[in-house]
Amino acid sequence: MRYKTPDLEQHFIENLISAIFLIHIYFLPLLVFGQDNDPENDSKEIKAYSINGRELLMDGIVDEAFWMAIPAQDSFLMQEPMEGGMPTEQTQVRIAYDSQHLYIAVICFDSDPSGIKAFQKKRDASLETDDRFRLILDTFMDKRSAYFFEINPLGLRGDGLISSGQGQTLNMDWDGIWKAWTYVGDFGWSAEIRIPFSSINFDTKREVWGINFQRTIRRKNEELLWTGNRRNQGLLRPQNAGILTGLVNPSQGVGLEVIPYAIAQSSKENDVENQESVSNTTADVGFDINYNITSQLKASITYNTDFAQAEVDSRQINLTRFPLRFPEKRDFFLEGSSILQFAPSSGVDPYFSRRIGLVNGMRIPITYGGRLVGNVGKNNIALIHVRTGKKGELNPENFTVARYRRNFWKESSIGVLYTHRSTEDDLLLGTPVQDRKTWGADLNLSTSALFSSKTLQFSAFFIGHNPASPFDDTTSLSDRSVRGFRFNFPNQPWSAWVSYREFGEDYDPAVGFNQRNGFKRLQPALNYAPLFEKSKIIRAIEWGVYYEYLTSLENQLLTENLRFNLGSIRFESDDRIGMEVARNFEFLEEDFDILNNGSVIVPASEYVNWRYEVEASSASYRKVSGTVGYEAGEFWTGNISSWALGVTVRPTPGINLSSGYTHTEVTTIDSGFSTNLFRMDLGLDFTPDISLSSNIQFDDVSELLGTNTRFRWIITPGTDVFLVYNHNWLNNPGVDRRLITTQKGAAMKVVYTYRF
Repeated sequence: MRYKTPDLEQHFIENLISAIFLIHIYFLPLLVFGQDNDPENDSKEIKAYSINGRELLMDGIVDEAFWMAIPAQDSFLMQEPMEGGMPTEQTQVRIAYDSQHLYIAVICFDSDPSGIKAFQKKRDASLETDDRFRLILDTFMDKRSAYFFEINPLGLRGDGLISSGQGQTLNMDWDGIWKAWTYVGDFGWSAEIRIPFSSINFDTKREVWGINFQRTIRRKNEELLWTGNRRNQGLLRPQNAGILTGLVNPSQGVGLEVIPYAIAQSSKENDVENQESVSNTTADVGFDINYNITSQLKASITYNTDFAQAEVDSRQINLTRFPLRFPEKRDFFLEGSSILQFAPSSGVDPYFSRRIGLVNGMRIPITYGGRLVGNVGKNNIALIHVRTGKKGELNPENFTVARYRRNFWKESSIGVLYTHRSTEDDLLLGTPVQDRKTWGADLNLSTSALFSSKTLQFSAFFIGHNPASPFDDTTSLSDRSVRGFRFNFPNQPWSAWVSYREFGEDYDPAVGFNQRNGFKRLQPALNYAPLFEKSKIIRAIEWGVYYEYLTSLENQLLTENLRFNLGSIRFESDDRIGMEVARNFEFLEEDFDILNNGSVIVPASEYVNWRYEVEASSASYRKVSGTVGYEAGEFWTGNISSWALGVTVRPTPGINLSSGYTHTEVTTIDSGFSTNLFRMDLGLDFTPDISLSSNIQFDDVSELLGTNTRFRWIITPGTDVFLVYNHNWLNNPGVDRRLITTQKGAAMKVVYTYRF
């Protein structure tokens, strides 16, 4: 459907921006006033007791005299189903330490042990299916970042890094070295956790750490918090943590960690068009060295790094005009990721680590790299330098990333970011351009004490870079920069946010990620999500409205989105259903080749489309669970409809079989097409330390069928054996054999950790 856009009133936009500025001026004093300079004010406390040379039997059974003599913390409160309600089951936590380790003992009492849910064994598997116990450690007491740990009754270990800004980010791809033992009995289940001090960084000058605990009773969908039990708080907000006292002289030892690895790989690639094949077999070694300069600051060196064991990306079919963003999964780039975050939730990525060592999904060898990450008082520092090798026609490159952030007040910070990318004799950009530099600054103001218990946040940022090529004739920095600000009111039941951004026409950060240039964008949103505490059927319903108004830099309307969440219902059983309606306007400045093959072309014009979406899912703790989603509406010159189906089967603990299928049907004025995307995942987890996973992916746009099989054996924490096999086929109906192998390869990698 096409229509002519009515003339825009320039003063309307100007007045709207002015209004937002006035809101900024009005609320900034509230942000300042809400700051609390005493991070330990009114916090719950738990004390760690020295084991005094005792040998603790780590078997998950918390019955030793030493543990029983320690006072237990059991004052948990509900976050759901009744905010601030008393738990239906009791939970006890005790903490001890020696010079090298932190010990946590947990007893999760349960009046019906047969009802305990425990399916998962694989490290870092999602525990949305299981009973679980989680904790965080804010070792710097900065209320902005923390280490995250979780377990289930089967001894699964999950861990990650928390960063708190304009929201909470949990990066589960970080793997620390620690151990957990669990036991299930007629009382419920219990656990003993041992975390080496050498696995974490901390401030030796501080006598207290931030700490918090959460327990989930899955069959009741009951969430229990030791502290921070309000719905706008929670475990992932270090601002709401209690404090850990009693630690005396925790030691990281010498602080030196040497991690050598050996890898053997064999691969074969077939050129289907020219009927040629190339085989390659290699064996190599490399290493990482980590050294704790202080207990807060860690330096690392990596040599001849290989990430063959990293999991493959989930395939997606892109029917938009803009590139897709895939998450980082490589260990070296995950350390310090919380410090490297820039203007969280603002949708800008001046540093995107996948630009290093990856080009269109192809791995580029990393010759060496160095990293300095940590804290010095209120100063957060991250410095990375990486040298990549030659790959085909791609020449070696140097990447440097520097990040400095200064904490102030209780939850606020200001920081700068710098990236530098240089290429030897670059074939695309030419010899004159060896250096591409990006710099940025961001400000984050936050308080959790607005009107005594509400959270209000404000952020602002600016990013710019030098000319990207010899052919770049831009003279104004504004053409090569982005800037914006954001207000966030992340509370319950009401939440809201509004953001404004401007992207220059030639913004292209060399080590960043960007989808679209040359626009101004205003985005407000409002949500209402009350709990139905007296209902035995419905847990919560969320309603909301989202608006996006995007113009060119000359104020011509390019995109306008209006979405209505008509009600997302979460039942007491944790089954869910929701419906959304959306209206979209697009001004297409040039023809759009949807499939990038010339078969379906959308002509430049103006388009208005209405769509609706319905989605339902069953509770994941069932042995058989599933999701179904349906989306339909107008699509450029025609219509679109899409089905998404998913089924997961867990017949017994340690076995997970899930499959997903998405079918999309598109009609246009002159043509049409359909797409199909299929994925199947099989997980066989024999123990929490031995797992076999395999996935199969196929889509009929690329016509590629791919498999990735991965075996991991954690012999001891820090010592791993990986076996990986990949096989890709091209679906080619034009020949007798429909599936033709394009690539296959196997790798074996052994990693060992020495700590001194």
